Amino acid sequence: MNWDDYAHWGKHIAQWGADYHATLGDRPVRAQSRPGKVAAQLPAAPPDQGEDMADILTDFETIVMPGMTHWQHPRFFAYFPANAAPPSMLAEMLVNTVAAQCMLWQTSPAATEVEGVMIDWLRQALDLPKGFTGVIQDSASSATLSAVLTMRERATGFTGNKDGLSSKGQLRVYCSDQVHASIDRACWVAGIGQVNLVKIPGTGPLHGMDAEALDAAIRSDIAEGHIPAGIVAISGGTGVGACDTLGPILRVAKAHDLYTHLDAAWAGSAMICPEFRAALWADVEGFDSIVFNPHKWLGVQFDCSVQFLRDATAQQNTLKIEPEYLKTSGETVTNYSELTIPLGRRFRALKLWFVLRSYGLDGLRIRIRNHVAWAGELCEALRGLEGFEIVTEPILSLFSFRCPGDDAAQQRLVDAINDDGRIYLTQGAFRGRKIIRVQVGQFDTTRDDVMMAHQVIREVWEQVR
Repeated sequence: MNWDDYAHWGKHIAQWGADYHATLGDRPVRAQSRPGKVAAQLPAAPPDQGEDMADILTDFETIVMPGMTHWQHPRFFAYFPANAAPPSMLAEMLVNTVAAQCMLWQTSPAATEVEGVMIDWLRQALDLPKGFTGVIQDSASSATLSAVLTMRERATGFTGNKDGLSSKGQLRVYCSDQVHASIDRACWVAGIGQVNLVKIPGTGPLHGMDAEALDAAIRSDIAEGHIPAGIVAISGGTGVGACDTLGPILRVAKAHDLYTHLDAAWAGSAMICPEFRAALWADVEGFDSIVFNPHKWLGVQFDCSVQFLRDATAQQNTLKIEPEYLKTSGETVTNYSELTIPLGRRFRALKLWFVLRSYGLDGLRIRIRNHVAWAGELCEALRGLEGFEIVTEPILSLFSFRCPGDDAAQQRLVDAINDDGRIYLTQGAFRGRKIIRVQVGQFDTTRDDVMMAHQVIREVWEQVR
């Protein structure tokens, strides 16, 4: 392909993209495809000769698209939408065109410096104190792994990377029983082990971990000769939106000199709205590490996860490696690859810059406030369905319910709803029972889209009960 062809097909794909988003509401949300159907339509071997782009795009339409779940659909109420606002997509086009590897300041100074300013813009938007710095990670999973590795190194006197862990004793990390599975995986990868991730039961209306139980677990571990390394708290757990009360947890951490990380992957975006901070984020400034995902609720295309650091030194001492070919001579500069596990880095900050300038904080706040309000309305409508139970009340825009019947009945309803195609929900588990989750957060959803969920759930329930 020459560059004239590139320009021609680029225009074609841009128009296809606009048409796709304009007609998304007419498509089933979840892919209506059976396992193996897409693969069966692909040749078993690669072509020896190049093929025409027109043929490739035709196959994209006929083979690939029927097998795609539409994450940008306005009635995507499953998981947490990986949103992609139009300015973010345009920024990604530019990033893909320039195709820079932004691992060091010198490999793309603008990428590094825009990233630093965007992190500070978001710090201000979330009302974090001056002095917090940070880094853009690919996902909250990577940020949490970086924090857990930092806990590990700090607890071993920064000798784990050098010496290994065999002689370091049993390191322990503490968290709520409502944390995302990425915390479990971080402990696996860090060599700490699943058995040493101590989960504290959640209590109260926000289902957060009990600080007294946390303190008791730490004291018990110390008495048994274990080595507490850190605490992972949550704001907006994936299952039911659980939020830890931060102040008491920080006091326990301080009493035992433990490193703290806050996973606010989904709910952190809502903290650009001041009214949500008092109930859910009081004392957040005491955490050593905080992660949230602009690629969820702020409309910044996946992947873009921001990790704030109260003092970046510990994470840098954990992850920095500097062979001669990566050294930077001359003036002191920031190299963000020293704070991340991958060396290679995309120019993720550009889409943040485009989105924040295009919508402004007020425009983004309006969307978040609407989603929270509409989720509350939908919850009340479902509460009125005969035999239905609201299991967990709305926390921001997430709540859960059960239909009449056992756990198998919940799964039958979820499967039937998703086969219907008009909305997309997922099941979950809470306190030993299967639940059905509803999360409102797709960037362009409307109140009508949200309230349609009530109609669909009612109609499908009448069919399957």
